[in-house]
Amino acid sequence: MRQAFGSWILALALAAAPGPVGMAARASEAENAPGRFDYYVMALSWSPNWCALEGDQRRAPQCDEDHGWLLHGLWPQFETGWPETCDTSEPSPSRQMTREMTDIMGSAGLAWHQWRKHGSCSGLAPEDYFRLSRVAYGRVVRPEVFRKLSNAVRLPASVVEEAFLKDNPQLTPDMLTVTCRDGYVQEVRICFTRGLEPRPCGPDARRDCRLNDALFTPLR
Repeated sequence: MRQAFGSWILALALAAAPGPVGMAARASEAENAPGRFDYYVMALSWSPNWCALEGDQRRAPQCDEDHGWLLHGLWPQFETGWPETCDTSEPSPSRQMTREMTDIMGSAGLAWHQWRKHGSCSGLAPEDYFRLSRVAYGRVVRPEVFRKLSNAVRLPASVVEEAFLKDNPQLTPDMLTVTCRDGYVQEVRICFTRGLEPRPCGPDARRDCRLNDALFTPLR
C-alpha cells in the first residue's frame, strides 16, 4: 500500500505540472433529543467535484472560487445511526452567523442547513456549534498535493485516504472514510469524540469507496 501510495503521489505531482455513499439509517424520532449522541463525524467535501456533480447546474457562487476541501458539516452520531433535525429550544442562527462560515463551508445556505439538520442535535447554541465546527476543521491538515493539480485525474479512492493519513499522523485508518458519488471522490469523513479527539468511526460510518478509477478534478 505504501509503495502504491508513493506511486500515486508522483502521478499527482505530474498531473499538477502546467499543461453528503450514504451511511446507515438515521435514528428513530424518540432518539432525536438535543445533546444525546456518542461522537461526531466531520465531513469534508472537495468543492470542484461537488461543483461538477451539482454546483455548476445550481450556479452556486462557491464554484466561482478556488475552494478545495470545504466543511460539509459536523454531524452528531450514534454508534449505530444518527439523530437529525432535533426539536431544540435554541434559536436559529442569524444571517451574520451563517455568513461568517462561508470561508470554510462555501455558502451561508449550507451553514444554515447544517445547523438545522445536525447542529440542532448537538445540544449547543448556534454560535457554539459553528465555533466547534471551525475548531474541528482546523484539527485536520488538508493535503496540499490536491491543490496542486492542474488536470483532472482518475485514481483509487484509497489514495485520498492515504494522503490524509500521511499528513495527519494522529489519525489511523479506522478513524476516517472516503466516499464517492457518480464516479467522483465525494468526501473525506473523519470521526471525533465529543471533545474533538480523533476516534474510530462506528461500523455504519465506515463506508470506504472501493473505486480504483475515481475522478478527482482540479481547483477552479
